[in-house]
Amino acid sequence: MPESFISDFDALVQARPPAQPLVLFETATVLGGSIAGLLAARVLADHARQVVILERDELPARPGARTSTPQDQQVHTLLPAGRLWLERWLPGFTQETLDAGALLSGSEATATLLDGHRQADAGAGFELLGASRHLIEAAIRAKVLALPNVSVRHGRATGLRYTDGVVSGIDYVAEGTSQMLRTDFAVDAMGRPSRLSDWVAAADFDRPQLTRLESPINYTTAVFARADKAPDLPITCALSLFSPGHANAGVSVAAANAIEDDQWIVMLMGYDEARPGRTADEFRKICAGLPSVFATAASGPLTRDIVTYHQAESRRRDFAHLSHFPARLVAVGDAVASFNPIYGQGMSSAALHASCLSAYLIDETDLSVPAISFFERQQVVVDAAWAISAGGDSERLDAARGTDVPEQVAQQRWALQQIMSATLSDPSVAEAFNSVSYMLRHPASLGDPRLIERALAASN
Repeated sequence: MPESFISDFDALVQARPPAQPLVLFETATVLGGSIAGLLAARVLADHARQVVILERDELPARPGARTSTPQDQQVHTLLPAGRLWLERWLPGFTQETLDAGALLSGSEATATLLDGHRQADAGAGFELLGASRHLIEAAIRAKVLALPNVSVRHGRATGLRYTDGVVSGIDYVAEGTSQMLRTDFAVDAMGRPSRLSDWVAAADFDRPQLTRLESPINYTTAVFARADKAPDLPITCALSLFSPGHANAGVSVAAANAIEDDQWIVMLMGYDEARPGRTADEFRKICAGLPSVFATAASGPLTRDIVTYHQAESRRRDFAHLSHFPARLVAVGDAVASFNPIYGQGMSSAALHASCLSAYLIDETDLSVPAISFFERQQVVVDAAWAISAGGDSERLDAARGTDVPEQVAQQRWALQQIMSATLSDPSVAEAFNSVSYMLRHPASLGDPRLIERALAASN
């Protein structure tokens, strides 16, 4: 089974647009203009005569905030898997973001630190795109909306309509008036607040099971002016992880990215009651006690107010095991799974959800039945992100609270700890681990006995 996960995941990462797109729908509708919704619209543009993005917010013409994305002022890093996918579907995306001030961080300029010790250089091949969420989203939005068959309609979705078990319409409110949009296919990209489960349950379809994992995380993020130009910086992207019991001034994870407009964006994250760096003085004092890149990043003047963000839990909805669900209806992005964003997997997960959608539509699946084959593919992506993000949060909370865990879980965690420890000294192990954390490979690939044996040798 793990081998099938690995091969399925590899296929999604390497997927490309169809050579000969097949038009399947007159109208396809995406509920939500987030990154996940925009990427779904890009895929649907190959299969529908018109794609309508129904979005409640006014979409800014230039990089800027949207009221429905409270996390958009935090650190965002586009992982290699997401950037590869975006570059294939939206050619020129990377260069356009670089022209706008984004930075590509290769392995030599990327620092992953475990309890203050830097991971071994994994060699060429890994490049992370550092920029504000506003810049990345604006670049994606501009390229998607430039497609001749994609448009935006402003309104708040309020429900779905069905004909013989198939989605056929979207109810929405625009400028205080209730309206209806006929559609041949619908994608829920409404994020964590999505009410899709309530809508389908009200129509006597199955409600997807919701799994909640307690993960009380608190972010504090500051943006500082950067005196040095990017070429002069030895490190442009840093992630510092502190193991349970080693939190530094309440900081369990810290992240710093050099971004556009000659700025640093720095995030300090604490668990449970820890809320580090809520004032400028406290923020700088904490950074001074972290690896030196954080003190450097926090040395300039603040360019905006410090912002905080709290998330109480990670969530995922299981669509893959429903026996009665509307046809021509799927969900993507945070509407399916949302987890601790500090690991940077949200945007790349959204890209791979879109890859699942493309594979599903290219297969010319029977569209008169629920899209279970889509949800099964998507579950492979969700499982991969969940294993890294939610799995790490769960382990940290279990350790902090002295929770007993099953022996199998304890063994899996022990093996991962050996691998992570070995990344500090063995470049080959670091490369294998980064391939997973950057969403280029499925976490099951870390179960290779040869890798674990090598990690043990490096750690001893």
